[in-house]
Amino acid sequence: MKRKLTSILLLSLLAGFLPGCKDGFEDINTNPNAPVDVQPSLLLRKITFDYGEQMSYEAFVAGNLLGQYFTAIDFNLFDRHSLSEPQYGGNPWPFMYSNLRDNEILLQKARANPAFGVYEGPALIMKAYMAAALTDLYGDVPYSEALQGKAGVITPAYDTQESIYTAPGGILDNLDKGIASINNYKGQTALDGDLIYGGNRSKWVLFANSVKIKCLMRISGKENVQAALQKIVTDGNYIKANADNAVYRFSLTQPNNFRMATARIGDFNLFIMSKTSEELLTGLSDPRIATYFRPTAANPGTYKGLLNGPDASRLSISLSDYSLTGIIFRENSDRLSANYMTAAETSFWLAEAAQRGLISATARTLYEQGITQSFAYWGTTLPASYLTSSMVAYGQNGQNPIEQILTQKWLVNINNGYEGWTEYRRTGFPRLKTVAASLNNNLIPKRMPYPGTESALNAAQYQKAAANTQNNSINVPVWWAR
Repeated sequence: MKRKLTSILLLSLLAGFLPGCKDGFEDINTNPNAPVDVQPSLLLRKITFDYGEQMSYEAFVAGNLLGQYFTAIDFNLFDRHSLSEPQYGGNPWPFMYSNLRDNEILLQKARANPAFGVYEGPALIMKAYMAAALTDLYGDVPYSEALQGKAGVITPAYDTQESIYTAPGGILDNLDKGIASINNYKGQTALDGDLIYGGNRSKWVLFANSVKIKCLMRISGKENVQAALQKIVTDGNYIKANADNAVYRFSLTQPNNFRMATARIGDFNLFIMSKTSEELLTGLSDPRIATYFRPTAANPGTYKGLLNGPDASRLSISLSDYSLTGIIFRENSDRLSANYMTAAETSFWLAEAAQRGLISATARTLYEQGITQSFAYWGTTLPASYLTSSMVAYGQNGQNPIEQILTQKWLVNINNGYEGWTEYRRTGFPRLKTVAASLNNNLIPKRMPYPGTESALNAAQYQKAAANTQNNSINVPVWWAR
């Protein structure tokens, strides 16, 4: 009885102290050294670097397998088109959404505080750019209800790709609003944290208009984009020179280096020249082959590729017989840039638009301009005879001009994420090959699969999206390719 009474007294005493503990609870449990907010300049710096770095890595280890620039000789289920089994890369969904989330925070800050208004335009442009990349890979994705966890929306619905591109608040609308925000900004605050253009807002407008050209052309098989394209061309305010490219240069040392430059040599050497790259580059007598790849060790001066998707368990591969990726991706990676949008890519988009009669311009001039810009971008001397050679001369010797444009755009985009594969899905060019040991019934995939986390964390909405893609099949084309 005495022990029970003592316990009751102790509980009573503790109860008397509880209000005092509660009053200072938040102060006691808040780390005074940890930030609870972040400046817009740091957010912009983080978004532009992280997305560019992550997508450059993805280009090397995954996008360049789907686009058939490289072949993976081992640990290569992804190269064999089992896309639900990403290995070194091949699951861009998490970092795309994390950067869209951080960009949304930046956008909200810019709109909530006039002192941060200078960031609204770039944030809208980046939102459009990243949303386009996301939906181009997957098709329908969470968009209008996404990134609203604080508002209680934790199972966002999937928007159609068509609405993500064309609806209010979508890609094209945000590009227009971003341009308008930059043009209308009258404040004195500098655009700090801008890794791409060093705070030059006028160049962000060039970037936005080039992205708009790209997006309009990508959906041109579904929408009438002629007037919108012609207006951009008439205004002339898009990326026309390499000096205005939306890129940032990697350094040789951390933390701003290209990730594969410091990877283990065994990991780096898993990626070699593809048979597709060998045939296209040698067929064009294209000197960029020495920039993108190394001669074989067994036969110096010779470049040799391997058909994508080999079954490593049934094939003995000697590295000395094949071309490894070039020194620009490793020893000289400070010559490599994280690539958002370039003059060359813009020129090729416009060349295609002109060839298809969507703008008033000379397709050949734009095509040759794009090639010239591409060689300069990659630091490769353009041979005097290249533009007039039998396979390159525009529309000559039985060549298909559209195929020529798309092939040259494919060549310049070797460091640009999944663009080579995405453009193949839209146009069929360049002509990719059936992989050696396909795990997808000898079909080239037409979309990325939704990751397994969606079926676990957003099950009801995922089931609806999966039903629209034949149970999340990688062989169902996205909207603009149907």
